[in-house]
Amino acid sequence: MSFPLFPEMPQPKYVMSQEGLRIATYTWGDEDAPTVMAVHGFASNCRDNWVNTGWVSRLVRSGLRVMGVDQRGHGLSDKPYDAEAYTMPALIADVEAVLDVYLVDPVRYLGYSLGARVGWHVSTELQGRVERAVLGGIPDGRPLGRLDLEQANAYIADGTPVTDPATQNYVRLAERVPDNDLRALVALAGGMRFGDENPDMGDAPRQPTLVAAGTVDSIFEDAKHLASLLPNGAFVEIPGRHHFNAPGARQFKDAGIDFLTAGLT
Repeated sequence: MSFPLFPEMPQPKYVMSQEGLRIATYTWGDEDAPTVMAVHGFASNCRDNWVNTGWVSRLVRSGLRVMGVDQRGHGLSDKPYDAEAYTMPALIADVEAVLDVYLVDPVRYLGYSLGARVGWHVSTELQGRVERAVLGGIPDGRPLGRLDLEQANAYIADGTPVTDPATQNYVRLAERVPDNDLRALVALAGGMRFGDENPDMGDAPRQPTLVAAGTVDSIFEDAKHLASLLPNGAFVEIPGRHHFNAPGARQFKDAGIDFLTAGLT
């Protein structure tokens, strides 16, 4: 089917979270086609992760409908500054709210980085609503746990230089995307630290699940290990890619779209 390589962003449709936050959502493709829910990573947004990398275009041309989300704290969604607004249960509940409003059931899930971690939990807690999933760059342990909150907050407050290398990378990532709000993103990183000191990934998703990671990503081995826990899982290496440039890799799109379109007639 004919569809532009880099489609325009439609006006967002807002879904209300349990606490009354506005979550921006977008759709492309035939409403009657099987739906892929696309959830981006930390300091990114739907446009940056899925439209500008060519995923949306290829998914629609493959006969799928795409339902994209700006996670809270990102894109055109609301950006609270309270870390308690960014727990993992809250991010999972946002996905559930979107599914409820759009009345799509089940969906195929596409997530990267933080969006993949959310997808792992969504697939287990809402397993009847997700029939298969692609989880790219999925972190084990505590999401964003390497970000030094004290240094990040000092940088926000008065421009104190960040010296921790991992935190420097996160700040550069956050400042790369227009309209990002660093204060909200640091609050999100803080919110990921509520709960157990050593967070459990919980039961592995039982749906068909594809895990992908760049071969030079620092979490490559962790992602490969997570894939080994899946009863119906597979793992794909993205050659030569690190965490921040893997979403646009052709090999990731080829494998991911083949997986998401499996079983379609």
